[in-house]
Amino acid sequence: MSTYEAAGVDIEAGERAVELMKDKVARSRRPEVVDDASGFAGLFDASALLRYRRPLLATSTDGVGTKVMLAQQYGKHDTIGVDLVGMVLDDLVVCGAEPLFMTDYIACGKVVPERIAEIVGGVAEGCRLAGAALVGGETAEHPGAMSADEYDLAGAGTGVVEADAMLGPGRVREGDVVLGLASSGVHSNGYSLVRHVIKQAGLSLDAEVPEFGRPLGEELLEPTRIYSLDCLELARTLDVHAYAHITGGGIEGNLSRSLPSHLDAVLDRSSWTVPAVFTVLAGHGGIEQQAMDRTFNLGVGMAAIVPAEVADPAIELLAARGLESWVLGEVVAGTGQAHYR
Repeated sequence: MSTYEAAGVDIEAGERAVELMKDKVARSRRPEVVDDASGFAGLFDASALLRYRRPLLATSTDGVGTKVMLAQQYGKHDTIGVDLVGMVLDDLVVCGAEPLFMTDYIACGKVVPERIAEIVGGVAEGCRLAGAALVGGETAEHPGAMSADEYDLAGAGTGVVEADAMLGPGRVREGDVVLGLASSGVHSNGYSLVRHVIKQAGLSLDAEVPEFGRPLGEELLEPTRIYSLDCLELARTLDVHAYAHITGGGIEGNLSRSLPSHLDAVLDRSSWTVPAVFTVLAGHGGIEQQAMDRTFNLGVGMAAIVPAEVADPAIELLAARGLESWVLGEVVAGTGQAHYR
């Protein structure tokens, strides 16, 4: 007799996964979250928006790309959810929006409750670090479409910003400076190239790398830094004109998106030391500088554009919050491009 279980879907395992993740999800709760007994929808009390004069809702969606393949290969699943939050919610903060809530979606070949709970626990922890609530999600078992050990995840987030406080290219002025905010490593972009280098160079994820002081797999799976609360506090305290989230496309590509068409950002390579993970990848893969620039964050996970007189107090504020930053470049007349000297 044919049954759902015979087809490869384990309903009880899914229910067990939900039970295992409940406590972790609860840690991301905000006061505005309203319980829905049915569990079909996540509810958020929109009356919280009444304090805004003209609230603009911001939304973003993303995944973590092929970094999940390394997580599966290395058997580490508790931080890949943090990566997802970084990719989704730190996009919202670029316009000055406060992240409010997020939902996630996990597709897998087989529901292993403990593994699903680890993944969702990472999403919940990322939401907590971003000040947002994880209000719901879905886990789908796809036997036949994915192997038992395969999974992928994606998510969507919503935030809010006061209309007249929205950040972006329109606020940027000639003479502003660009601050680089340190990344925690590779974050979640460029992993197709990372995996290519590992394969071509015959590297093992378990190998201890002297430059890192830990195994290669641990370094490459270092979770994405969450910038939301730091960027929001900086914008609340000091005059910030724009942010740029440095993801796929590198520093120049992403920073150009936050510039008006008549201004350039001229960047100084000597202003920071590129983290060892990038030099190791470039060395093993024979990757040219241009390809590195276009693929990786090279140690700069977020950029802030501020008036020159704000640079020093901004760097001090971020340092007090445990985030290294520095003057990466300056804004000059141009054609809307970020580039190195």
